[in-house]
Amino acid sequence: MSQTVKGVISRGKDQPVEITTIVIPDPGPGEAVVDISTCGVCHTDLHYVQGGIGDDYPYLLGHEATGIVSAVGDGVTEVAVGDKVILNWRAVCGECRACRKGEPKYCFNTHNATQKMTLEDGTELSPALGIGAFAEKTLVAAGQCTKVEGVSDDQDAAVGLLGCGIMAGIGAAINTGEVKRGESVAVIGCGGVGTAAIAGAKLAGATTIIAVDIDPRKLEKALELGATHTVNSKETDAVEAVQALTGGFGADVVIDAVGRPETYKQAFYARDLAGRVVLVGVPTPEMTLELPLLDVFGRGGSLKSSWYGDCLPSHDFQMLVDQYRLGRLDLDAFVTETIGLDEIDAAFEKMHSGEVLRSVVVL
Repeated sequence: MSQTVKGVISRGKDQPVEITTIVIPDPGPGEAVVDISTCGVCHTDLHYVQGGIGDDYPYLLGHEATGIVSAVGDGVTEVAVGDKVILNWRAVCGECRACRKGEPKYCFNTHNATQKMTLEDGTELSPALGIGAFAEKTLVAAGQCTKVEGVSDDQDAAVGLLGCGIMAGIGAAINTGEVKRGESVAVIGCGGVGTAAIAGAKLAGATTIIAVDIDPRKLEKALELGATHTVNSKETDAVEAVQALTGGFGADVVIDAVGRPETYKQAFYARDLAGRVVLVGVPTPEMTLELPLLDVFGRGGSLKSSWYGDCLPSHDFQMLVDQYRLGRLDLDAFVTETIGLDEIDAAFEKMHSGEVLRSVVVL
């Protein structure tokens, strides 16, 4: 029997978000209903509101979430009713060419729930990243539920951020950039994802971690989460500053957490010979990049893009939860404030102005 709950939707481009009643169907085969506990306000949700991802309105927003599984459909073996889960948007299929060659973290056929959540009048909703967690309950594919253990209820707000932005940043450093003990890392852009990349570099054992941004507040927070040096690129040439802090050579790994042509060029030239560049900031469709091909060849190394931190949720989420519990990863520091469903528009404004790392909705 379907259920009605409150959820936050976007009806059209640049319109204020709206709390309304949504209908959650009973889970079908391979699906699960999750009672949402917390959900972070991620920049991706704002992209949906601004029309930067598509125009399949209305969108049910929210995706960085923790919750409790309240019902499962036929054939579900990944989770059971009562399990605490972090929701993910990479439910691997196990059958695509990436999965078949043993690289499920690159699954090319991730899946979502088959059924649609709707408004009371039957209008189908498009859940953000296939999740839609600014709601009291949501319907997802069971594979989007990653069971975690050892998490108390008062830790949900912090742990739920692993569902998207924090995982993307940490994974960009550890998984994509393959940061090693003793290496130098520079991170360009110190919002939520970039600051998470700094925390990931620290966790991996980097000894020189350089935070680059134009906002002094963000640079101060980066120092709290593991940066050893900061560069205000509004006042100082970022490439020259990174080179000066690394013996004149450049960093072993440079992570672009902004995703603009100018920041990518900074990352490209701020790395050492044979160094690695990682792009985790998301460009917009009209952006183009021009680099001298001889420089691409002559500098060697690798240029990588990081998708969701190249993570495998079934492995990485619990591993990072354990690092959090051991005091090696300060997820609490990413939670700037907790809010209600009626404060999401205000949270978007604070995020846009750089006032917060993360606002987290607590249901």
